[in-house]
Amino acid sequence: MFVLPALAVLSILSPCLAAPSDDAKFTADFKYDKFETNYKKLPKRSELPTIPGHLKGSAWLWGEDDGLGRLNFLTPQRVFQSMKEVKTGELVPLNLPVKLVDPPFFTRKKFNHSVFPTGGPPVMDEEYHMNTQTSTQWDGFHHFAHLPTGIFYNGCTMDNIPNANLTNNHKCGIQEWAQHGIAGRAILLDFASYAERKKIKPDVFAATNITFSQLKAVAKDQGLDLRTKDKGGDIRIGDILLLRTGFTKAYKALTIAERQALADRHFSDGPDTEHRFIGVAQTEEMADWIHNSYFSAVAGDTPAFESWPPQGPLSLHEQILTYWGVALGEFFDLDTLAEKCAKRKKWTFFVTSAPFNVYRGIASWANAIAIL
Repeated sequence: MFVLPALAVLSILSPCLAAPSDDAKFTADFKYDKFETNYKKLPKRSELPTIPGHLKGSAWLWGEDDGLGRLNFLTPQRVFQSMKEVKTGELVPLNLPVKLVDPPFFTRKKFNHSVFPTGGPPVMDEEYHMNTQTSTQWDGFHHFAHLPTGIFYNGCTMDNIPNANLTNNHKCGIQEWAQHGIAGRAILLDFASYAERKKIKPDVFAATNITFSQLKAVAKDQGLDLRTKDKGGDIRIGDILLLRTGFTKAYKALTIAERQALADRHFSDGPDTEHRFIGVAQTEEMADWIHNSYFSAVAGDTPAFESWPPQGPLSLHEQILTYWGVALGEFFDLDTLAEKCAKRKKWTFFVTSAPFNVYRGIASWANAIAIL
């Protein structure tokens, strides 16, 4: 959706790139350890080391060939420990019907499914034509760049520009996630049910901000503490954050005509777009919390996770995907999961997801399941 400048202009965009620093707590040679269990040994957002040539504030600290980002924290040991969240073995799929969001937002093409006989014996085949952004999906690291420079996570670039990083661009492909897998402890924050109980009526089809204060209130209402484990809270390194805003529930209730009207709203890449959706607020406080919690992935039931369009200078797509290397999920179906979590009064569980193994893929259907 965005026109990105060539990397040849980076020399005049030096304010975007880091310069050497001698007074940082975490120095330029710092590298993440995927087995780390101590939050004190992981830099907070304000403590990220300054590394020459990296974007200022970026956390490209796994090595120059990394394509997993914080999914690296989903080690066998951490996954095994996370399996202790399973109490009943009940499966709760988190995927919307592929054709539900119709027409898609942002002028994207709709999913097309054709079924046909092979022409020989009574055997049927099928073909999909799809945009991976139109249903329950993960944004990969080659989906959203740092807009002023056109740099993606860990230095990846567009292919069709001068000085493109053609020798290493493959590392941002979704195949990296597919070949690793996504499985671990997840935590659900059910803002929608909280808002209903508190007589709050957020407009999910507007750029409604969910603040960090509201998230803390939701967590408290659920008996959770959004501080990290080392501070007595419920957040652990590598957790998967799921946020239910009520968007998908409201969308399911729309008529066909209402869905068409919603998609037909004026669309642009700028703040005047009428494609507007509820999501988390783009504040420094929110960014600090998401970064410093060291989630391996975050996902919501909305088209963008953050409120859309971004309001102010901070873009959480840039921060989450490009700067930190955190998997970002959208259009997750969390309604049934919320009901079951409320009934059992337990908001943590085990989640698995199998992204498509597509070489240099940009995104993927999530194929996600919660196991209670």
